[in-house]
Amino acid sequence: MPSNLGTVQRPLRVAIVGSGPSGFYAAEELLSGKISSKVDMYDRLPAPFGLVRYGVAPDHPKIKNVIKIFEKIAAHPDFLFFGNVKIGGDIGVPELQKYYDAILFTCGAQTDNKLGVPGEDLAGSYTATEFVAWYNGHPDYRDRKFDLSHEVAVVVGQGNVAMDVSRILSKTADELKNTDIAAHALDVLAQSKIKEVHLIGRRGPAQAAFTPPEIKEFGELTHCDPIVDPKDLNLNPESEAEINDPNYAAKKKNFEILKTYAAGSAAQKGKKFLVHFFKSPKELKGNSHLERVVLEKNKLSGAAGKQKAEGTGQLEEIKCGLLFRSVGYRGVPIPGVPFEEKRGTFPNQAGRITNNGQIVPGLYASGWIKRGPSGVIGTNKPDSVETVQNMIADAANLKPCEKPDSQAVSAFLKGKGVRIVTFEDWKKIDAAEIANGQKAGKPREKFTQVKDMLSVL
Repeated sequence: MPSNLGTVQRPLRVAIVGSGPSGFYAAEELLSGKISSKVDMYDRLPAPFGLVRYGVAPDHPKIKNVIKIFEKIAAHPDFLFFGNVKIGGDIGVPELQKYYDAILFTCGAQTDNKLGVPGEDLAGSYTATEFVAWYNGHPDYRDRKFDLSHEVAVVVGQGNVAMDVSRILSKTADELKNTDIAAHALDVLAQSKIKEVHLIGRRGPAQAAFTPPEIKEFGELTHCDPIVDPKDLNLNPESEAEINDPNYAAKKKNFEILKTYAAGSAAQKGKKFLVHFFKSPKELKGNSHLERVVLEKNKLSGAAGKQKAEGTGQLEEIKCGLLFRSVGYRGVPIPGVPFEEKRGTFPNQAGRITNNGQIVPGLYASGWIKRGPSGVIGTNKPDSVETVQNMIADAANLKPCEKPDSQAVSAFLKGKGVRIVTFEDWKKIDAAEIANGQKAGKPREKFTQVKDMLSVL
């Protein structure tokens, strides 16, 4: 017997777990009028916006303009924000199901893949994620220590996160001081002794995952020269085909920019940013601290668009004092939700969460926890729309929850001593950060501890 969920008499009640781009795009679609619905969005931090706040590089402020769209969505009368609430901690998934007809997980990919090589856990070997979260003022990473007293840093991976890490290491404190970079990070970066940053990619320039604006920026740095070995730009026929594929215009643009770096004069600005292709880390060496990384040279095999890197057995070493790995990301499990260990995602069919291939009614996923870490912020919009459209199609057949009442959830959480941060509360924190930033000539000075955010309230 179909229910009346999604009607004016009984709106569909949805809990969205995670307040990043995919969560907000899903809320926008749910509140667009195609169905009558009420959306409660949860985040374990008092601050919303996920990776837009804690993942986008501080020197890329324009990317954060999307927050204005998210603020408009949050102003909808059928939207509530439950900040500072941990799902699977403060409230479990089975408890949430008492208050919501559907739960949509948009909790991203919060941890890094490992390199899987000896010496990976030496001091001086870090993940890109923790470094990015540290300089962006994420409370979980506020107290991490990064030793930048060495002259050579290695970044493994060639996606945009690897580029962000490399660029922050290559810039001077003066180039960063007017951004919203965390004050504690700026202090450490100002003392940095790094003179060389080596970016390592296992395949060639045609397969690099960075985007043209990201690689182009390295030619515009005040005190750092980008360096590319011209030999790395000799392409095999398959890579030629990839670069000339009109569906992937960015590859050609990347290649043109790399050619200008390869033709450039020797380093003159002080720091060097060296781009390596066709190399994979085999081992990290050092006694108690990282001292050098062993790389194996690769060759490509396979058809255009599907080329894989194969080791040649030829090894080389780079002396370095720190290394950041940026070789893909994975989600973390939440109790009560099926998890695909190999991919680090919630198993799903077009956003409907599955368990052993069977759809679990009322559980959905969107964003990186659905598809894995791919694309840019905007990629999450069509992804979230797909999931929400499937949820809307399912609405009449979903089991209505026992207590369709957001006040009842609030009372439950308050009974457990949880200080819920509403969107109105967040606006007060936001205003305080902006005011603190103005004193320092920055767009904002983020609070990097939850207690400091809550003290504003």
